[in-house]
Amino acid sequence: MQSIDSFYPQLNQPFKAVITMHQKPDGDAMGSALGLYHFLKALGHEATVVSPTNWADFLRWMPGIPEVVDFERNREKATALVNEADVIFCLDFNILHRTKHMESILSEAGGQRILIDHHQQPQVEKFAYGISDTSKSSTCEMVYDFIMASGHGSLLNLDMAQCLYTGLMTDTGSFRFPAATASVHRMAAHLKDLGLNHTLVHDQIYDCFLENRLRFIGYALLNRMDVLYEYNTALMYITSADLRRFEIKTGDTEGLVNYLLTIQGIKLGALVIDRDEERKWSFRSKGDFDVNSFAREHFEGGGHKNAAGGRDSENLETTVKKFRAVIKDYYNQLQ
Repeated sequence: MQSIDSFYPQLNQPFKAVITMHQKPDGDAMGSALGLYHFLKALGHEATVVSPTNWADFLRWMPGIPEVVDFERNREKATALVNEADVIFCLDFNILHRTKHMESILSEAGGQRILIDHHQQPQVEKFAYGISDTSKSSTCEMVYDFIMASGHGSLLNLDMAQCLYTGLMTDTGSFRFPAATASVHRMAAHLKDLGLNHTLVHDQIYDCFLENRLRFIGYALLNRMDVLYEYNTALMYITSADLRRFEIKTGDTEGLVNYLLTIQGIKLGALVIDRDEERKWSFRSKGDFDVNSFAREHFEGGGHKNAAGGRDSENLETTVKKFRAVIKDYYNQLQ
């Protein structure tokens, strides 16, 4: 994988681009993809965002969302776009299987794959150019850096600002995580200077849910949470029946795992959700406990040191038992 700097000259010649991200895109994945989309369009390139799956309703306000192609709903069109692209930007993921059913199509595509990502252990052999920087708060911050370093920072506009601020805000926990460095705040100030209404973005992301989601959260906290004080760990498990009972949609469980870390003394929060095809894990930690390594070791996952995800093809009861068993090996690390 060549340095991203080596790609900048290609921005001066028109090309056809596809921008994609991990399945079930969150604020950072969709924000970085749409921010880059608006930038490439401003440069005169032909660009399309292709999402591997659907996305949460709280992202539907974002500028450019109506043009995003959902691979699972329109495979023929999405596949043709990928195959015809000269350049394929891969944002907020660094291993192709995180795009679910798009993996083989991306792997076989003839276009140059460009990586912009901040997770650990990238699949570097799959990318022609790229940057992988785990010190960055978000992929949105990295796309902002990409725009500025390319020499085209004057093209930044309000649409780009709204998209990029979304991921900056969500991936820093509204600027409370350690990743909210001085450069993050300087970026936010620049976006504000462009006319960004940060309150509008916050309201759209956090304050536009339906009543059923709040009742679901209350039910889950009361009935689906176990606190393992001897391991300074909190575990929550959501059944498929729970999802149906409260009519939970994509995005409605976003942030649920973070509630577990609000308990005094808890260093590890683990959430597992019984999806139809697999069990999806989310891990969050405080301090030195590395959930990236934990997820990679036990649950086919990965991510960041303090925030990671995983999966399990076993049923819910089995995967919960597995978690309870393996956590015993980390007793000393969690004290």
